[in-house]
Amino acid sequence: MPSLAEVIAVLDSWYPPATAERWDSVGLTCGDPRESISRVLLAVDCLPLTVAEAIESGCQLLLTHHPLLLSPVHSIATTDPKGSMLHSMVRAGLAHFVAHTNADVAEFGVSAALADALGLQDVQPLEPGPTAELDQLAVFVPADHLPGLIDALAEAGAGAVGNYDRCTFSVEGEGTFRPLAGAAPFDGEIGTLSRKREVRVSMVLPRARREAVIAAMRRAHPYEEVAFELTEQATLDAATGTGRIGRLPAELTLREFTAEVTRRLPRTGVGVRAAGDPDRIVRTVAVCGGSGAGYADLARRSGADAYLTADLKHHSTLEAVAERGAISDEPAMALLDATHYATEAVWLPVLARRLTDHFDGTLDVSVSGIVTDPWQIHDH
Repeated sequence: MPSLAEVIAVLDSWYPPATAERWDSVGLTCGDPRESISRVLLAVDCLPLTVAEAIESGCQLLLTHHPLLLSPVHSIATTDPKGSMLHSMVRAGLAHFVAHTNADVAEFGVSAALADALGLQDVQPLEPGPTAELDQLAVFVPADHLPGLIDALAEAGAGAVGNYDRCTFSVEGEGTFRPLAGAAPFDGEIGTLSRKREVRVSMVLPRARREAVIAAMRRAHPYEEVAFELTEQATLDAATGTGRIGRLPAELTLREFTAEVTRRLPRTGVGVRAAGDPDRIVRTVAVCGGSGAGYADLARRSGADAYLTADLKHHSTLEAVAERGAISDEPAMALLDATHYATEAVWLPVLARRLTDHFDGTLDVSVSGIVTDPWQIHDH
């Protein structure tokens, strides 16, 4: 049975808190990281109903996509709705954890799950995030000092690649040097050219750890003057980023695609709305879970025939579809508005499977059966 701290460590590796928006509030809201947990409930929202569901099902962790305490609060008294939920969770020994905008942009996050739910192919981030800023360090060291040097560099933060650490590449060669007057050589004599078998060992490191790694290298290296190379690696687009764009397995009309979206997404009281020519052909689709109206123009410029998101507004939709379509020979990109809840809830089963697999079934992970979309009735 894992501890809450162990589960959080895994979640933070999948959804790094540093990738959350600056205004966001992610991570542990309440709970003791030292406690063991065996049951987890996943939900889009932390509401009285989902808190009660977690407590009644014997969970020790409620993980939600949306934060409970996003806006500043000045009281957590039980007379306040948020305070009441916090008191209920603390009394029941129920921890609360949030993965929000850091889960939106993750490789296996919300928008990736939405693209997968629609069956999109050749999927890429709509707005790719940058890869981490990395340096590559190559150091020349006598072979018998290589293990200690690698230990020191790894401890300082070098050699980590994805889920691996102590990653190195080494090659042997011959180094030459001639100590001059005033030198205090580890090997060799003043004024005499020395030849020594050395190993060139290479490791990558986060640029933010550069000073710490260089200092560790100097402390661990036997030479008075350390020969090394430091190269800044190019920053490439990552597999993470905002939204996703991909192709449908077969082209559909907008009317057909809207029906397919309705069939594939969780059912809500409002359903799915579409703006555009119903007979327009849809091949390339962009998606963004949650409120993605701000990325509609990027979706259009990226070649999407249709863009699916939530919380679209009247005037911006008219501008994107009706106005733009009137000045072009090509049909305007269609917009589809599903509910905020539906476009994000598709991620929960993905997360449940990943947690279950990672902890080899020792963690009982379930998805809330409560639809927390606030719009329950649609009459027309």
